[in-house]
Amino acid sequence: MLSAIRAFAKSWVAAVLIGLLIVSFAVFGVSDMFKAKVSSGVITAGSRTVTPADFKREYEGVKARLEQQAGQPLSLEVASANGIDRRVLEGMAGREAFAEYLRQIGVQPSPKLIVQEIRKIPAFFDQVSGRFDKKAYEQKLGENGFTPPKFDQVMRDGIAQQHVAAGMAAGLQVPRAYTALAAIYALEARDIGYFTVEPTSVPQPALPTDADLTAFMKQNPAQFTQAEMRVLTVARFSPVLVGASLPIDEAELKKRYDFRKDTMSTPETRTIVQIPAKSAQAATEIGQRLAKGEAPAAVAKAVGVEAITYDNKPASAIADKKVAAAAFGLQAGQMAPVQGDLGPAVIKVVAITPGHAVTLAEARPALAAELRKDAASEKVYALSQAYDDARKAGAALSDAAAKAGVPAVTMGPLNRDGRDPHGQPVQGLSQKLMDVAFALPAGGESEVEEAGNGEYFAVRVEKVTPPALVNLADIKPQLTKFWMMRETAKRMQARADELAARVRKGESLEAVAASAGQTVTRVANLDRQSAGQNQVLSQELLVKAFGAKPGEVFTAQTKAFSLAVGKLETVRAGEASTLARITEEMRPQMSAAIFREIAESAQFAARKKVKVTADVARARAAIGMEPLPAATDPAKAGGKPEKAK
Repeated sequence: MLSAIRAFAKSWVAAVLIGLLIVSFAVFGVSDMFKAKVSSGVITAGSRTVTPADFKREYEGVKARLEQQAGQPLSLEVASANGIDRRVLEGMAGREAFAEYLRQIGVQPSPKLIVQEIRKIPAFFDQVSGRFDKKAYEQKLGENGFTPPKFDQVMRDGIAQQHVAAGMAAGLQVPRAYTALAAIYALEARDIGYFTVEPTSVPQPALPTDADLTAFMKQNPAQFTQAEMRVLTVARFSPVLVGASLPIDEAELKKRYDFRKDTMSTPETRTIVQIPAKSAQAATEIGQRLAKGEAPAAVAKAVGVEAITYDNKPASAIADKKVAAAAFGLQAGQMAPVQGDLGPAVIKVVAITPGHAVTLAEARPALAAELRKDAASEKVYALSQAYDDARKAGAALSDAAAKAGVPAVTMGPLNRDGRDPHGQPVQGLSQKLMDVAFALPAGGESEVEEAGNGEYFAVRVEKVTPPALVNLADIKPQLTKFWMMRETAKRMQARADELAARVRKGESLEAVAASAGQTVTRVANLDRQSAGQNQVLSQELLVKAFGAKPGEVFTAQTKAFSLAVGKLETVRAGEASTLARITEEMRPQMSAAIFREIAESAQFAARKKVKVTADVARARAAIGMEPLPAATDPAKAGGKPEKAK
């Protein structure tokens, strides 16, 4: 792909096309292109529009959070299969509808309030002055894909929704009857008795034949089919591979040091108190009082002004340059009157923190790393160009890599996730490389593709092994063990059902247990709050115990390879004092849960009031995915974008 773009950009065809484009703009005017009022929004909700860029930014944020939780990358295909794009689309549609509805009913914060809230965000503060900085504000927005108008809208929506939520939540408390029922449910105690059915209590099954195991594999192909595997040859163009051996140009290093030494050094900082003076006489009075040891704040208050304190700041952080020059010429504890750019003042130096001018030796490691990185990037580009030239001359991938001087490594077989036949991940592979490799036919070779972080790669598919059932001989011991356990479990279940039926017909739990050579174990005072901490009972047994009625008999898997035949013997309510306490403690949580339901209902109502349209095809295009097939894409099936409900 890169080589094709490079070649086209240099061709006469590209020059002619660009020239015709410029001429067409001059003759017809650019504005004619935009006369049509066709919306390209992914979502429209009344006066509001979500652009493809807005949707992509939100989708990528959600996807990044899911990847962080999963601890591994999430491909677009997997994300789509799990409906993440649709969930993001639906969530944004509901949010936009609610914001539009609030606008329609007049719930809008004032511009002044929005400005005040933006100026409180620490990310937009200047690191030196500690105050809101417009340049930092615009830079941070740009880094996160926002423009000031877009962020202004986000703040407006957030403040409006906060005010509505505060009004809705004020005084909201569920009735005590609700939490009382929940407390009764949570504190209900149960006594159970049970005995186990062990593998030794049933006849052992015969060993399976190869025909049995093969038939079982064919009946369960998903569990026993090995994924498509490929053998690949990969040529890598990596700054890491070429950077370590590159020499350092000492003259360039010295030049970069001279240019950067001021920014790499630590400037001297000072803590300074500046007291503005209304006149020269006032400045003299201020100086005399400071000399007597009076506190600067008290002196400033006495003369009717406010002291300005610069706490551990460099000279560049002091607004008045004349004041800065004078302050940085004094010693700690000294004071002096100054005729500043903004008027007369008296300054006092409270403390001095010396600066440090970085030496060439100190800066060398960082600057050398930068130079190597820059040189490595240039070297990698030159290697990729040499590889492209060799490929255009007819060389195969391995030969072209050898001529360019880059390694070409054959690896595999590998599946699409970059794992070997034993399921182990192979180092040095990326998901992008595997996606490119699995999009090629056997014998196919890719163009030079960008891998990120300044790296590039080219890949050739040497061999393709289609999906197929695994060889029985490779898994026969493990599959035989599984078969025997499965057959034993079936016999144990039949035995447990038989014994449980006897208890249901009236025999005591003890008598039935004794006939099976077992004894009854009893567990008292099981409640839902403490059940999860029980280290003996399995999850299935606990679920069966809390789902049963008094006197009901059940069977359940235990934590070991055995089954339990159990009976719910007693159900008791919790103590009155504890019920009363839990009833009050649960009110805030249940109130919050009901508030969330009210908020969801409010969004649902807003979507019915506001005309909302969500275009699935545009949403998928915004994140680089193909449209859904006509049978599953509402936008194609009906000829119109899907309307969010």
